[in-house]
Amino acid sequence: MTSDVAGTAAPTPTGVGAAVAPRRKGRGLLTRRDWLILALLLGIPAFVHIFLVWVPTLASIVLSLTSWNGIGGLDRIKFVGIDNYRVLVTTYPPFWPAIQHNLIWLGVFMLIATPLGIFFAVLLDKEIRGTRFYQGALYLPVVLSLAIIGFIAQLFYSTDQGLINGVLESFGVKPVDWLGNSSLNLWAILIFASWRQVGYVMILYLAGLKGVDPTLREAAKVDGASEVQTFFRIVFPVMRPINIVVIVITVIESLRAFDLAFIINRGLNGLELLSVLVTNNIIGEASRIGFGSAIAVILLVVAVGPIIFYLTRTLREEAR
Repeated sequence: MTSDVAGTAAPTPTGVGAAVAPRRKGRGLLTRRDWLILALLLGIPAFVHIFLVWVPTLASIVLSLTSWNGIGGLDRIKFVGIDNYRVLVTTYPPFWPAIQHNLIWLGVFMLIATPLGIFFAVLLDKEIRGTRFYQGALYLPVVLSLAIIGFIAQLFYSTDQGLINGVLESFGVKPVDWLGNSSLNLWAILIFASWRQVGYVMILYLAGLKGVDPTLREAAKVDGASEVQTFFRIVFPVMRPINIVVIVITVIESLRAFDLAFIINRGLNGLELLSVLVTNNIIGEASRIGFGSAIAVILLVVAVGPIIFYLTRTLREEAR
């Protein structure tokens, strides 16, 4: 009990409010244990990201300015400035073919694989009979590793026992060296790479189509718009976040392409790619760490540059 000004006894505050008020005054919202858990949840992923992404990236940039064969201590590293980049551009024969092949890879993914993925996503969104089966069949190549896809490609393109040459021989056509011919092997491999990419794009757009408000389509139908007009003028613009994700993934997948080309013929004779050149120079017999790092830096710039430009432009348009 307490007394007021007039001397009348006033009841002591009781209940939940009285118990909570002093505790809020003396303590913060999070306890020491909460801060420790939060630090672990944020600190461990941040440390892994910095250690596995940023540290190798910065190390590659520094090593690209040096000449080092990876043997001996760090005192064997010799600073050469931009000589590695000069040699790449002027006197290294596989460099420009690799740039060309990576751009072709990107063009095929953008102009063929992505539209096919969108087309299959639109068909499966209509809930046709056997949708689950078709969805699983189209997504299966994404689940398979690229090593297995490369093995399947060899079963199709083998000169002696390949399926395609077997069919051609039955019609009296001579066998074709699909993987050994430098003018054919890139296009042959791109068929299987696109086979995998189509399923990836399809599942992303299918998820985006499921999230589109049905009333938008109904309103377009009432206004007399066809299905094609409804998709390109209403549905497709609404899925802008999915479009950004698909573009970023397509650029990354096309520029980091490595597995199929390396499995077929170690990325030689028409299958030169930037990622293969990095591997051959850093861990190959040449063991040119600095030179391979210079190629890796160029690959990083080519991959990240267009993505940053596109995202910056898109975010500015949305801000307006």
